[in-house]
Amino acid sequence: MTTFITKSGVMVVLCVGALIASIAGINGCSTKSQPVTLNILAASSLSNALDDINELFHQSAAEIKITAIYAASGDLATQIENGAPADLFISASTKQMDWLESMGLLLPGTRINLVGNKIVLAVPLSSTLKIEGFEDLPGSGVQKIAMGDPGFVPVGTYGLEAIEMLGIDYESLVPKIILAGSARHVLSYLENEIVDAGILFATDIAFSEKVRAVATAPDEVNKNIFYPAALLKAGKNQEAAKQYLDFLSGNEARTIFEKYGFLVIADSQDTGWQQQGD
Repeated sequence: MTTFITKSGVMVVLCVGALIASIAGINGCSTKSQPVTLNILAASSLSNALDDINELFHQSAAEIKITAIYAASGDLATQIENGAPADLFISASTKQMDWLESMGLLLPGTRINLVGNKIVLAVPLSSTLKIEGFEDLPGSGVQKIAMGDPGFVPVGTYGLEAIEMLGIDYESLVPKIILAGSARHVLSYLENEIVDAGILFATDIAFSEKVRAVATAPDEVNKNIFYPAALLKAGKNQEAAKQYLDFLSGNEARTIFEKYGFLVIADSQDTGWQQQGD
């Protein structure tokens, strides 16, 4: 607080904090941060983990509200390209992030690899079919298979890679396949016994009591699965977004990612992951 005596003898008391704050467009003497809403676009397979992380983040940064939209990474990337308001994007594949980066839509120097995952073949828990691996999918007993659309859903792209790497003719499976818009849709088909088998992320079935995994995709596929995250150049709250991204790569968030079965990245700037306790 500073006191001035004017020439007319009037004493004026100024709150220095208020003067500085008013210059910044904030009224009053408080230095408390103003509320900020971050718009996060993230792959649907991250929804459970991110909901927990966002709740924890809000406890340490109450002035920052997170609005998270979950969908297929390809759909989200298209929305970003078309100008959807977003501060940060988390993809289930490097393909979509590479695409946005090539168009100059990412804030330079902010892209990191958050976590990894694995592709699995799963069946309804009640299934009596003898499905023990991807090689059993062409069999006559398997009538319906759910997988993400390889064109824009990362879990489908990885699933197709696994099928082809194992020497299975994908075209022969097409009449059986139901293409889903996201990994969560594949899980729903399995839990409701609409399909005999489904290809999805290991994390998608981690807490399901209606589905079980019967096989894992080859390591050559799984070792290349990364979830990159980056700030968007058009974001309106880049400082808060950077704070959130730092939190996502911190120990508290990593613990939650591990809880949901994600693979911890050894170095977020690198391309190698490690699974704790594996």
